[in-house]
Amino acid sequence: MVRSVLEEMRIRSLGVIDDAVVELSPGFTAVTGETGAGKTMVVTSLGLLLGGRADPALVRIGAKSAVVEGRISVPEGTAAVVRAEEAGAELDDGALLISRTVSAEGRSRAHLGGRSVPVGLLGELADDLVAVHGQTDQQGLLKPARQRQALDRYAGDAVSVPLEKYVGAYRRLRAVATELDELTTRARERAQEADLLRFGLEEIGAVEPRAGEDTELAAEAERLGHAEALASAATAAHSALAGNPEDPEGVDAGMLVGGAQRALDAVRAHDPALAALAERLGEIGILLADVAGELAGYADDLDADPLRLAAVEERRAALTQLTRKYGATIDEVLAWAEESGDRLTELDGDDDRIGELAAERDALGAELAGLAQALTDARTEAAERFAAAVTAELASLAMPHARVSIDIRQTEVAEGGDGIEVDGRSVAYTATGVDEVELLLAPHPGAPPRPIAKGASGGELSRVMLAVEVVFAGSDPVPTYLFDEVDAGVGGKAAVEVGRRLARLARSAQVVVVTHLPQVAAFADRQLLVEKTNDGSVTRSGVKVLEGEDRVRELSRMLAGQEDSETARAHAEELLAAAGKDRA
Repeated sequence: MVRSVLEEMRIRSLGVIDDAVVELSPGFTAVTGETGAGKTMVVTSLGLLLGGRADPALVRIGAKSAVVEGRISVPEGTAAVVRAEEAGAELDDGALLISRTVSAEGRSRAHLGGRSVPVGLLGELADDLVAVHGQTDQQGLLKPARQRQALDRYAGDAVSVPLEKYVGAYRRLRAVATELDELTTRARERAQEADLLRFGLEEIGAVEPRAGEDTELAAEAERLGHAEALASAATAAHSALAGNPEDPEGVDAGMLVGGAQRALDAVRAHDPALAALAERLGEIGILLADVAGELAGYADDLDADPLRLAAVEERRAALTQLTRKYGATIDEVLAWAEESGDRLTELDGDDDRIGELAAERDALGAELAGLAQALTDARTEAAERFAAAVTAELASLAMPHARVSIDIRQTEVAEGGDGIEVDGRSVAYTATGVDEVELLLAPHPGAPPRPIAKGASGGELSRVMLAVEVVFAGSDPVPTYLFDEVDAGVGGKAAVEVGRRLARLARSAQVVVVTHLPQVAAFADRQLLVEKTNDGSVTRSGVKVLEGEDRVRELSRMLAGQEDSETARAHAEELLAAAGKDRA
């Protein structure tokens, strides 16, 4: 089966590392070196490549920025490749090139396949490519929430399917409960709002305004207020156009235009241009007659009725009372009335809505209780298998009498608290169910199971974490595992068993281990030595692959602190031989 492999990393100006290249094996790579040589920078570098937090304190003193570049071969069609290509990244001969730059001022940049990408994208790819375990990860494993996540991950679809349904019901229940709480706790405010709306609607209803009525009445009031002046002007204009009946000899516009037309009609046959002008004078005469007729009708129809003017002004005053409160114009007042009517209907229906929401809340609570029970059942079944598998792994890690179990319990809610009924008990519910999951360890027969934070020593905790990861490798494999001193607190036979188990894990995944134990390093397919130069930095030549005699010398140093000790050399050769037989 083709899997992803972290092939190499180049690290520049990071911590004690000046410029170094780390070449990794597809199988088990052990990174060794003296304390303070910079081994942990390998873990830190990979963390940066995979979207980890950028700490400007990591930048080497005197440098402007630290740069980590990595090359990961990835099979075509995997989720990581698809996501990278969606971001515009290109593969380089079947490999993803990743780069992360951290400036001394704290700025961070990421590149993937030749394209600048958000740092968060690297974190998304990390889930499919590498599982990083350092000392802080051990501390994370002590948290019940992380232990529940681990159990859910191990259970797979048996938990994820009901959990998805549970989350949907949980979110709906929270939304219903929030709305119901708002309706009940704000009942007084909503009643006051309803009274104000009702008063406004009654006031508008009493006036019964029409759309555009305020504009129409304003025009009518203007006309009635100037009726005499309008009538006088219309009469004078009519006389100018059509003549005054009381002055038969008077000259008017109609008479003058008619005379001009007659003068042209006498000779129009001799010139088409003059005939056209005669036609236009005829049209003017008709237009003058029409306007004169309309002026006469306007003057006759104009009503200078003071009673009508008073009625108009009274109506305008009533409309003004509305526009002062509910809108700048009557059209806006009517729009307010329509919106307020809808709002009042909503408020008046609150009692019905409260009943509906209460019924929905109860139904959702019952549904959530059923889904929570299904989650608990699935987790309980998975917990038995998970605990048995981890216990079996611990037997292979020199803890033959240790027993791992998983405690799944629910926290009951105090009377009056917020919870759901499960098996006749009111239990607290969260977005992930009602279960609290805790990993327990009994390190030897007769010892009571205790939380691993209290029941495990540092070395035992390291082996428990390794056992958990090995179990995951069988159910939810990750292409690459990186362990930072997973063997902390381990020695002797237990260290040999840790090395053997890591080697077996490397048969199905790439394993990189930063270690100080020769028993672990001896099982590696490749051993890298990190060493400083005289000025305290790690240069390109400071990370090298150890083979043959060089590897024996490094294991001797790790065993006895003396590279040339004959006893240590013999022990180192013995370790390498035993590890080689085991791998074969």
